[in-house]
Amino acid sequence: MTFLMIFITAIFVNNIVLSQFLGICPFLGVSKKISTALGMGFAVMFVMTVSTIVTFLIYHSLLFPFQLEYMTTVTFILVIASLVQMVEIIIKKVSPVLYQALGIFLPLITTNCAVLGIAILTIQKNYALLSGVCYALASAMGFTLAIVIFAGIRERLSYTKIPSSLKGTPIALITAGLLSMAFMGFAGIGH
Repeated sequence: MTFLMIFITAIFVNNIVLSQFLGICPFLGVSKKISTALGMGFAVMFVMTVSTIVTFLIYHSLLFPFQLEYMTTVTFILVIASLVQMVEIIIKKVSPVLYQALGIFLPLITTNCAVLGIAILTIQKNYALLSGVCYALASAMGFTLAIVIFAGIRERLSYTKIPSSLKGTPIALITAGLLSMAFMGFAGIGH
């Protein structure tokens, strides 16, 4: 599979949030404003790409050669948690406003199943390092694209008259479902 195919497929066809349903918590929780969603998207992009590189190297240089594959999940979680702590410290120093806006959701990147999922899927799909990095970066870009589009729609919905029974979470879930269906239109690209 070429890098271009991996890239396009991961962003549009197999979007980590809208097709594989990984990373739903930050998708729903940090998508009320475009600026916050964009910040979260970039944080996830950085953590997902770097964690995929680090976990790939750890898996192929330590876990697989010493037959410790059963430690994959625990090891990957520890690596991701460490990287998130690093990102949190950097964002706190560089952009206190973004740090404040992300609030509780920044530490939640640690438990964001999209980050762990991509690290594990890279190993399961038997990607080489460059293909895995391309896959991780594209998946993170797909996550960012989905969360920013969703935030834009939610911002517009805040100015719309919505029945009280649909306000908040119900309209957010309906919108996410419609957005997921819209991305299903890209399904023919990967074949």
